[in-house]
Amino acid sequence: MANFEPRDPDFEAKVRSSFGRQTAMQTLGAVMGKVKAGSVEIEMPYRADLAQQHGFIHGGIVTAIVDSACGYAAFSLCAPDTAILTLEYKVNFVAPAKGERLLARGEVVRPGATVSVCKGDVLAYENGQETLVATILTTMMIMPNRPDLAN
Repeated sequence: MANFEPRDPDFEAKVRSSFGRQTAMQTLGAVMGKVKAGSVEIEMPYRADLAQQHGFIHGGIVTAIVDSACGYAAFSLCAPDTAILTLEYKVNFVAPAKGERLLARGEVVRPGATVSVCKGDVLAYENGQETLVATILTTMMIMPNRPDLAN
């Protein structure tokens, strides 16, 4: 991972505070783990009520946590007076999302003033084994903070 210089010296507090207000992640039982400049981890325990018909965590849930990890990785490098939204992403699922927990890692590939590109992986942990579940490439839009986009 590249070494990035955050534009906000309080980036970790800003990222964690924003994540704490994201009710979608609360609903999923996701928690923020490591936060570094340009890199964020989000963990989520397995829950049967978030599974699809075969008992695997639903792909929409998998993409939700890794999209957030990438978004917060990009947000960690943003100026204090900005907001961030996902423009697009491409995800490849490579294994079923099964195990005791999932870990989504998001990393900035290229930071920008208005657009940042990020990549991410989702790993499943079961019986001490780590399995890559999905990989993602995202584009994030950085914009001036507005009351309707409060981070």
